[in-house]
Amino acid sequence: MAYLRTFSTLGAPELSLEETLALATAHRIPAVELRALGGTIELPAYLAATYGSPETLASKLRDHPVRVVGLGTSLHLIGNTRENREHFLDYVPWAEALEVPRLRVFDGGINADAAEIAQGVETLKWWRALRDEQGWQTDLMIETHNALVTTPALQRLLAAAPTGTGILWDAHHTWKKGGENPVETWTALQPHICHIHVKDSVNRPSTRTPYSFVLPGEGEFPMQPLVEQLCSAGYAGPLSLEWEKLWHPQLPPLEQALQAAHQRHWW
Repeated sequence: MAYLRTFSTLGAPELSLEETLALATAHRIPAVELRALGGTIELPAYLAATYGSPETLASKLRDHPVRVVGLGTSLHLIGNTRENREHFLDYVPWAEALEVPRLRVFDGGINADAAEIAQGVETLKWWRALRDEQGWQTDLMIETHNALVTTPALQRLLAAAPTGTGILWDAHHTWKKGGENPVETWTALQPHICHIHVKDSVNRPSTRTPYSFVLPGEGEFPMQPLVEQLCSAGYAGPLSLEWEKLWHPQLPPLEQALQAAHQRHWW
């Protein structure tokens, strides 16, 4: 196994950072991605209120065995405003201090047409220029979430995007929303994928979606063929269980999902 097992704090949004790291340690998960803490997704404000400064937090976590490998922002690549960008930049000092490699941004958009692709590329160029100017180490990763849930749409963006643009591949989205075989999506996009979200579901409508999330290994997502491909390719990035309990409160606790994933050798 080369990949880095990870989970998103969407699955236990009420926990503090210390409680999140303790949960990861208890389940032998070496990394976490932060989207919510203490019941809020406003991470910069929460971290500032709790720790004061990025440097103080970095000092506390310096010797911790669990790594923070991503921060989830709410910025949309397509259709953002100056205010959205300014709020996004509040995440950067925390990412820099914690040596977090990537900040998640949503794709946004509706159909990835030429106008939307142009908007996305303009945002990427804005970020790249600012990153180079400031000498920041952290970078972006674009989640396959709205307009970019198919390989052709992603390829249109990547063809026009700055070199090195990273993709956070939500394998469930491209499978369920985009109708793609995950192995084929991986094969087509492998050089650009730096982080992967996984989850499981069945083809039964829920209150929010035309499918229902279930415990890992109980659903229809073709996880094992994907894992085999990742291992064969030597993928060493995060493979993150995105247990969306914040948006789907009826789901069982994250701890139960982690137990199921382990017991069923899901990953």
